Amino acid sequence: MTRTLVLATHNDHKVAELRRILGPQLDGIELLGYDGPEPVEDGDTFEANALIKARAAHAHTGLPAIADDSGISVLALAGAPGIHSARYAGTRDDVDNYRLLLKNLGDATDRRADFMCAAAFVDGDFEHAELGVWKGTILQQPVGAGGFGYDPIFRPEGLEVASAELSADEKNAISHRSRAFAALMPVVRGRLLA
Repeated sequence: MTRTLVLATHNDHKVAELRRILGPQLDGIELLGYDGPEPVEDGDTFEANALIKARAAHAHTGLPAIADDSGISVLALAGAPGIHSARYAGTRDDVDNYRLLLKNLGDATDRRADFMCAAAFVDGDFEHAELGVWKGTILQQPVGAGGFGYDPIFRPEGLEVASAELSADEKNAISHRSRAFAALMPVVRGRLLA
């Protein structure tokens, strides 16, 4: 028997990406996109915002729902842009966002940063969230043509290339999103397929 799970996003590319990331973990689970209203993300953590989105998708569809919220946290900027990563420059434009981050970071020698992703699951009164962290540093200049968001200026720990220089499969194997959902999916499977 296949169980249905809704992903709280209107972005078909994100649904496809998550299907690739989860692969065999979706065995027995059909992952659908969400077509309902977008909630106000007014939480003060990635986990809070992911749960807000999952609750909204569950309330609208009546189906078990998963959602994520992600961003980048830079140590020298006291954790900024953090939960405001997507709107950091006020334009929701990736290039504007990372240019502002580079400007604000300036010539700082401490360029440590964490890509963070909270993955949340809501099924009735049952709620669970996991946080995935991908450590790295901020480059001086953007490089690479792949990925999105802050990928061109983020060098993952242990690698000599920017996240934007990784293939989709390489990134999906080690990213903050893959880590968060790898931790969440045993909980989802235990709830839906038990």
